[in-house]
Amino acid sequence: MTAAFFDPDISQEETRTAGDAAPSAKRNPATAKRKPAGLRLAASLQTIAALIWIPQAALLAFSVGVISDGGSTTEVALAALAILALGVVRAAVDAAGTRIAFRAARGELTSRRNRAVAALAARSPLDTGRPASGLAASVVGEQAEAVVPYLARFQPIRMKASTVPLVFFACILPISWVAALILLIAAPLIPIFMALIGWRAKAASEKQLAETGGLNAFLLDRLRGLATIRALDAVDITAGRLRADAESLRNRTMAVLKIAFLSSAVLELFAALGVAATSVYIGFSLLGSIDIGTWNGRLTLTQGLFILLLAPAFFEPLRELSAVWHDRANGEAALAALDALSSQGPAILDTADQDGVKGVPAAPSVQIDGLVFRHAPDLPAIINNLYLNIAAGDHVALWGASGSGKTTILSLIAGLAQLEAGTIKIGGVALTENSAAALRSRMAWVGQRPHIFSGSLKRNVSLGRAGIDNGAIEDALRAVRLDGVVAANEIAAVGEGGLGLSGGEALRLALARVAANHDADIILADEPTAHLDAATAADVTEALLALAEGRTLIVATHDPLLAARLDRTIHLETQRKGIAA
Repeated sequence: MTAAFFDPDISQEETRTAGDAAPSAKRNPATAKRKPAGLRLAASLQTIAALIWIPQAALLAFSVGVISDGGSTTEVALAALAILALGVVRAAVDAAGTRIAFRAARGELTSRRNRAVAALAARSPLDTGRPASGLAASVVGEQAEAVVPYLARFQPIRMKASTVPLVFFACILPISWVAALILLIAAPLIPIFMALIGWRAKAASEKQLAETGGLNAFLLDRLRGLATIRALDAVDITAGRLRADAESLRNRTMAVLKIAFLSSAVLELFAALGVAATSVYIGFSLLGSIDIGTWNGRLTLTQGLFILLLAPAFFEPLRELSAVWHDRANGEAALAALDALSSQGPAILDTADQDGVKGVPAAPSVQIDGLVFRHAPDLPAIINNLYLNIAAGDHVALWGASGSGKTTILSLIAGLAQLEAGTIKIGGVALTENSAAALRSRMAWVGQRPHIFSGSLKRNVSLGRAGIDNGAIEDALRAVRLDGVVAANEIAAVGEGGLGLSGGEALRLALARVAANHDADIILADEPTAHLDAATAADVTEALLALAEGRTLIVATHDPLLAARLDRTIHLETQRKGIAA
């Protein structure tokens, strides 16, 4: 969708730009489950860094053994230098693995966010299953950040936890089968209890994220309707509901934290018991109280110290895994939420091939034959067997009761949803997946509540569109009589949602966006004079009709004065009876 067609009022949601990102939302869903390639390299580097402790521990145990046997410190100087060098290498490799993991995780999050935003932008504004804007903003902007620690910490540590203990066990087993047996008994208890706790942690995290998104959606909805809430004297009721939801969110957050602390406590308990049991066995063996547990002879000081140095490191990856287990629960819940936003639904007609459509005249005609549309297969048809014929340059009013499908018809003309049956032709060219983008670039939308961005009026007119310079913007503002607002304020800045502008000025700003775009030769206006007083509505009507000279204008309206100024009025109740117009 081009900037010429910009107006989020269609769905009464926050701004969505379908733009060039929309086609990317149609990727294979299997790509959503891939793992970043950088994480495998990062996990390998962190695993190698942990395994470097084995030669360090062997050299350290050897040095202590030599000194205990009466050797001098000079005899172990080379071993000490080797320990230092290995320590430097270990730190460098671990730092490189951590950095690569973070970059890969951040890149994957960016990719997932882009995919989710592209999918949301591609979703039709007529899709009743689209997520609420507050929920979508919460997932993409806040909850998605949980993906980074999950990918950057949990994924590499999980590989390290599955590899390092096995290698350490293989190093200890040839020296003492008793020490290896102690570690073998203690180690499996940790992942078993962590898995049991993890199931609850994931469920609790998903509920907490859902509660957060629901609270954000509720708050955004109530902020939008604050004036109505005050008018109905429902401020206390709304505040009470908000307090109750906040308390529920607090309880769910504390439940997640309780589970996270419980998992850490369980791991620390079994790790401490495993190291303590190993230390007791080695101590009694070195004292001569225990003569079993080795394959050949008694346990020496060098062998015992080597095992003691490896025992805590044996549990270290499992302890790290416990520390990031909470990240796993949050990360998987965040990924599920992003995947839900990326899911396919009724989409805007679009295609990666956006070549221009040839043969469409200026101010083209609009022909609708046998149009059928419903929001879902199990719902009744909103539009059933509609026929319309709007001549080139014609100014037409769509008249009908609320719910008769006026806005839906405008949206379908713009290609914002797939038809169930029938055809729409713009200037004789059928509106299809391949032609929709090019045809839509020649349309402009004016809604009853145009979205105004925080910033200057000029930037709100240009919307970043190429080819619209200051001269074109000034001409557009002058055409809709907003040049006085700019002159009254050198910066002419407005707040988000049009703060600082009246309702009529906001509508005229939407008209200025149309006036600045000379390529738009079809204007679709949805209740442009609704909620305006008579004088302001008359001004907006005059400005709209002036802009529509030489263009095709289709207006959905309840305003009899506006309808009377147009060339003809199409009563949708008549169209429902199958009478062509």
